[in-house]
Amino acid sequence: MTTQLSPTERSTVRRGAHRASTDRADLHATLDAGLICHLAMVVDGSPRVLPTGYGRLDDTLYLHGSSGARSLREADEVCASVTVVDGVVYSRSMMHHSMNYRSAVVHGRARRVTDPGERWEALRVITEHLAPGSWDHARQPNKKELAATAVIALDLGESSVKIRAGGPGDDAEDVEANAAWAGVLPLHRTWGEPVPAADLVTDLPVPEHVLRRS
Repeated sequence: MTTQLSPTERSTVRRGAHRASTDRADLHATLDAGLICHLAMVVDGSPRVLPTGYGRLDDTLYLHGSSGARSLREADEVCASVTVVDGVVYSRSMMHHSMNYRSAVVHGRARRVTDPGERWEALRVITEHLAPGSWDHARQPNKKELAATAVIALDLGESSVKIRAGGPGDDAEDVEANAAWAGVLPLHRTWGEPVPAADLVTDLPVPEHVLRRS
């Protein structure tokens, strides 16, 4: 796989094209930074968007859900998007207010993952993306749970990335007028203190892989 993205007709960024990146590393970094993706598809002729957890392994995006969900069973051509907001941009003009962000959009044909080995690895990847360290700490899926879980894979070959960073882009006359404050309010994502489950039988310590994130 090359280090550069090769935009297709669907994945070519047209609006704000100067913010598009063709560096595959930016795609990977954006996907790795997010927690939730939105999976879009057409079901019975109507659009449907599903927020769902995911995980990335190399150039494959794995998603999972209930095996009883028709939307996943029949998923064909889909589009997945992940957005990470890094700050709000305050400008001197209302029309120049914006956000600093990283956004990835992936187009492709969903592939139902049926191979037992790949399904197991995909679930590990999804778990470790959401809660690093949990796969080896908690009980792993049993046969009943695996049967109730659908896993789909989406190749990252047809993807686009947009990134905005920096301050406001005000018009020269608004800068000269100096009538309003302008700048960036950064958004930092932080974790709080771990809260033990109310039904813990014993006073188990918070595991190290949880403490590392708090």
